[in-house]
Amino acid sequence: MRRFARSGNKVIFVNSISLGLASIKHKDLLPRIARKLRSYAKLARTTEEGITVVSPAVVPFFGSAVAAAANRRLLTAQIATLASRRGLSNPILWIAIPTAIGVVGRLNESLVVYQVSDKYDANTMDHATDPAVIRELHERAIDLADLIFYSSRKLLAEAVHAREKSHLLEQAVDFHHWAAISNGRLEVADEIARIPRPRLGYFGGSDPWLIDQELIKKASREHPDWSWIFVGNKSRGMEIEELPNVHFLPAVSYDELPKYAAGFDICVLPWNTEVPFTSYGSAIKVREYLASGKPVVIAPLPEYEPMNDVLRIGRSRDQFLQLVEEALQEEGGEAARQRQDAVRTGTWDARAEWVSDLIERTLLAKSRRPDC
Repeated sequence: MRRFARSGNKVIFVNSISLGLASIKHKDLLPRIARKLRSYAKLARTTEEGITVVSPAVVPFFGSAVAAAANRRLLTAQIATLASRRGLSNPILWIAIPTAIGVVGRLNESLVVYQVSDKYDANTMDHATDPAVIRELHERAIDLADLIFYSSRKLLAEAVHAREKSHLLEQAVDFHHWAAISNGRLEVADEIARIPRPRLGYFGGSDPWLIDQELIKKASREHPDWSWIFVGNKSRGMEIEELPNVHFLPAVSYDELPKYAAGFDICVLPWNTEVPFTSYGSAIKVREYLASGKPVVIAPLPEYEPMNDVLRIGRSRDQFLQLVEEALQEEGGEAARQRQDAVRTGTWDARAEWVSDLIERTLLAKSRRPDC
């Protein structure tokens, strides 16, 4: 969306309306409500690229017909008002979550794009919405979309309907933003520099179901000298929080993040891919890790199997730890250059150009249909 805006397009970005609230018994329910209220309080803002960002007020329950009707009215009113103020008519509507289906057909849109970035009905960890409801909304979005983008190979491979309008939209990378790490001139953040080496680094969200905590426990027993560093938002209740060689640091801005990664000896993705939802992930951070030139050890993800020549993929906990040991012994710069070369041309600029061309061709084809 940043690339589209920089090219002169008017963009309104609607922050996630979620798949619903957690169960009333879930310990993260109140914190999530508080975060949403703070988000609503920001209303609309404008980024340096000119994108209008809005956090809309919605009813966070999607299994009720009453709530669904209320959300249709709430979202349509808020987005239509913003669109009018920004001079947007016949917009391209890009939705990336099935609960946004209520606005399709209500904004006089010229095209509907549905980006499928997760196995939505497999996410039963942090909301209480019935998976059957999510699946129904997803199928409706598939039917109504003019273009469908899948964010991972596994998601696309399992798609049954509307294959003729479905495409793989691979993740990309701000290559130069991350490649700056490899020249050795980037100052390491103080919070990282004070942690003993070797440092195994991860950035992004950490949830008890996402991170393979048994792997970290095993590593702490067998390799107590390794420092595990997690930078980003953390759910409460992580069992590994109390381990002496595990360090959780708060989220930092995207601009500052390379200074943190610069202090990693290895970049890791210790996800629990036995959780079905996780196995569909496409983890943008893996490409960012590769662009840094650092050795990368990840849990097995179908999305990154084609890049196994530049990634170390631990298919068991024992193998993961063996690969970390191997990566810590790596010498020379040739492997680092190969990792960077693997993602050098896969930039967001290239992705935006490809998507833009596909949208234009779809709009043209749609305008020529007799029913339009």
